[in-house]
Amino acid sequence: MFKVKTLNSIAPVWQGILNKDNYEVGADVSSEDAVIVRSADMHGMELPRSLKCIARAGAGTNNIPSAELVEKGVVVFNTPGANSNAVKELTVAGLLLACRDLSGGMSWAQSLQGQGDQVPKLVEKGKSRFTGPELQGKTLGVIGLGVIGVQVANTAVSLGMKVLGYDPYISVENAWHMSRSVTHVTDEKELLTASDFVTIHIPLTDKTRSSFGAGEFAAMKQGAALLNFARGEIVDAEALDEALSSGKLRRYVTDFPNENLLGREQVIALPHLGASTPESENNCVDMAAREIDSYLRTGAISHSVNYPDCALPASFICRVAVLHANIPNTINRITAVISGKGFNIESMVNASRGPAAYTVLDVDAPADESIVSEIESQEGVYRVRLIG
Repeated sequence: MFKVKTLNSIAPVWQGILNKDNYEVGADVSSEDAVIVRSADMHGMELPRSLKCIARAGAGTNNIPSAELVEKGVVVFNTPGANSNAVKELTVAGLLLACRDLSGGMSWAQSLQGQGDQVPKLVEKGKSRFTGPELQGKTLGVIGLGVIGVQVANTAVSLGMKVLGYDPYISVENAWHMSRSVTHVTDEKELLTASDFVTIHIPLTDKTRSSFGAGEFAAMKQGAALLNFARGEIVDAEALDEALSSGKLRRYVTDFPNENLLGREQVIALPHLGASTPESENNCVDMAAREIDSYLRTGAISHSVNYPDCALPASFICRVAVLHANIPNTINRITAVISGKGFNIESMVNASRGPAAYTVLDVDAPADESIVSEIESQEGVYRVRLIG
């Protein structure tokens, strides 16, 4: 039986996947094989040697030390696309909020309470303070054409906007799903110069942290609006402060408020509502549970952020799964151990991702733990799993 620890309260949809016959799941589980996490910070957390994988029920994994876990042989998953519709809908709401001052207008309308029959007249007299442009005919620049970015771009097209998209790493699959009405530009500055609204949909990494800075703001149209439903740290704080103070930005709509942004007239700050829908939570937990189940039972990897994805056949006699460093001659050493034990290798899959590699060998008979210890003694091998 596998053990799965939950670090946050999660939707119960996992019960149909991580069933009680094969899994023990809960917050008080110890010596766990897997972890499902939402927002809990795992940096500095002491993790047991038994831990084989972590599934983040969401897209961002900055709360997990993914790179450090490579050498522990722990696979980290996320759930890309599971919350995409929720974030797309909130981004569209952000576009509308960036046009007319809806939030200010709602607060002002509430302040008229007690004016009795004068309310309709006061509304007509004061409404001009909250007017703004329409979306139709305006240009939206989408930075990052992953699942969410493509959905936002397609929806903006249906709203009558001209849409420019920038992503030097767009996948073939996402490109297929993108409307032909979206113009794919290869120069970010070209997008910024032409756009009335810019929305960011890229992950937070060491490379993207503060990557939207003074140069990007300088390239933007005077009075443009910037939307950030990705991560707050992607936008450089000092450059943003200057853009707001100078009036370069007409609106900044963000799901990641901080002390410096609150109380500013041009800022619309939302309390990190991007994936806060019951549908999104269910989708994320369902996907995370399936990733864990597939990896623990068969060794297959999908949507990992620190190891290569690896599709595997479901039928096998005995599977030797090796997580190791991506260095020369490792596969030769692994296969030499297996052959030396008298096993015939019926199939083998190898994949790599940066410094990490994954080799899976299906052998013709059940193996014992002696093969695990011998392979783990080889240079660069982090973990060996016997499956089946």
